[in-house]
Amino acid sequence: MPETTAAVKPSAGLSSFRLGPEQSGQRLDVALTSLLPQLSRSQVSKLFRQEAVWIGGKPARPGSKCAAGLLVGVRLPEPSPPSEDQRAEAIPLDIRYEDDYLLVINKPKGMVVHPAAGHHSGTLVNALLYHCGSQLSDVNGAIRPGIVHRLDKDTSGLMLAVKTNEVHRQLAAALQRREIKRTYMAIVHGHFAERLGTVDLPLGRDPSDRQRQAVVSGGRGAVTRFEVLEDLRAASLLKLKLETGRTHQIRVHMSYIGHPVVGDPIYSGRRETYGIQGQALHACRLCFTHPVTGKIIDISCEPPADFKDLLARLRAGG
Repeated sequence: MPETTAAVKPSAGLSSFRLGPEQSGQRLDVALTSLLPQLSRSQVSKLFRQEAVWIGGKPARPGSKCAAGLLVGVRLPEPSPPSEDQRAEAIPLDIRYEDDYLLVINKPKGMVVHPAAGHHSGTLVNALLYHCGSQLSDVNGAIRPGIVHRLDKDTSGLMLAVKTNEVHRQLAAALQRREIKRTYMAIVHGHFAERLGTVDLPLGRDPSDRQRQAVVSGGRGAVTRFEVLEDLRAASLLKLKLETGRTHQIRVHMSYIGHPVVGDPIYSGRRETYGIQGQALHACRLCFTHPVTGKIIDISCEPPADFKDLLARLRAGG
């Protein structure tokens, strides 16, 4: 039975792994949802109901508290067969770095990362399948080949994609350890009294709307650090760094403190969009240690044209 400390490969059979300090204190079901990204929360819950998760040879409970070094065994289900959506499509990719193990892509605004309801083609995965063929990791299953982390549809910028399972597991573990540095630019509503700030608030599904995320008691820890780069007309240009990578993290945190991202269709309410479609949020820098070569990979890219146009108009006071 193989043992690992990173995400478990989605093949049927028995696997075990030791929890790291980043899982210490978490509920076991929450930790497994993070460590088994190829499985949904409902699938992880099903593993517990089937007594397919165990500690010390005994079935584990989903609410058990995690401790660093704890050995957890899991019986993984059969992976889902590839869907018809998993087809290669000749979609151009803006590749900023590539080698035999991984690539860094500048994802355009408006592109969905992987096929899902309502988005069955034209995704980043469809483009990766055309560019890389079968040379993509399957750690996250057939639906998300090569995908280590995601960006929202209308968030542009730098993303990692991975070609081998071993490198995928190492990078997933590096994300858990917060060793991959992700920097964003955003234009948000309002001005700030201080030039530097930190939002440290737990996030989870909004209990009143399951399609949204919200600051919720008992949610997963989330930390966003930001710096005000420039004061604009009724808005601010920010540089933001993620300590964690929760769904919609920047968008929810900024909205919660009263500075939603301009153009955000979900979290900015009825605020002025200034003509931009979708949130003015761009992943501008990605820095990490290559798991094979040990080289520091540090990639930056400028925001897209609509972001620059909005910035110019707000600088001009329009």
